[in-house]
Amino acid sequence: MSTYLLVHGAWHSGRAWDRVVPLLTAAGHRVLAPSLTGYGDKAHLLGPEVGLDTHTDDVVALILAEDLTDVVLVGHSYAGMVISAVADRLPDRVAHLVYLDAMVPADGENAADVMPVTQVLIDLAAQSGTPWRIPPLPELPPPAGLFGVTDPADVAWLRTMLSDHPVRCLQQRVSLTDPAAATIPRTHIHCVGFEPEGFERRPVPGAEVWELTSGHDCMVTVPAELTELLLKLS
Repeated sequence: MSTYLLVHGAWHSGRAWDRVVPLLTAAGHRVLAPSLTGYGDKAHLLGPEVGLDTHTDDVVALILAEDLTDVVLVGHSYAGMVISAVADRLPDRVAHLVYLDAMVPADGENAADVMPVTQVLIDLAAQSGTPWRIPPLPELPPPAGLFGVTDPADVAWLRTMLSDHPVRCLQQRVSLTDPAAATIPRTHIHCVGFEPEGFERRPVPGAEVWELTSGHDCMVTVPAELTELLLKLS
């Protein structure tokens, strides 16, 4: 049995994994899919002080509280920043890092460094009445849809879990200073075929890269195919 800890991306909640969790569980594994501060059951905690450090603390606290070891730590999108920071804090508890169509930072970088288009969202928020928060991205015509989701029923379900994203999450810089974290095996899963304009991926020399034909929210659109890939790591 492996322990999978699934970390959702910006604007989403732990419910984003609802179609993946039962599949991994049915295969005999332990699965945790928490909502980060400001989302889901913690939406009432959303505020300007919530940042990358907050979300890192969320995941670190869960790992310690549940005494998790040999964790397959999966981060979707923005959560690539989070799992990188968590691994730096608790390298002895993480067995594998999975960057699921995710940001991959270097030490000292923030989300805007990793994906420059993010700065556009920060600038737009600065011109609004609530400069500390960024609303979910708008739905676009297919194939872009809402985070790559185009089926009307799936879009309606996805909307029920979306919350604003604090600007501080995109501005805080990640600290990656523990050499032990660099030795953790890592796999990158790229969702391909429906990349939106401005979406850029950094090359990941030496890392294992798998491709999944899907929009960005692959856990919603192709949960079985995603689960099949994740099970290869158990």
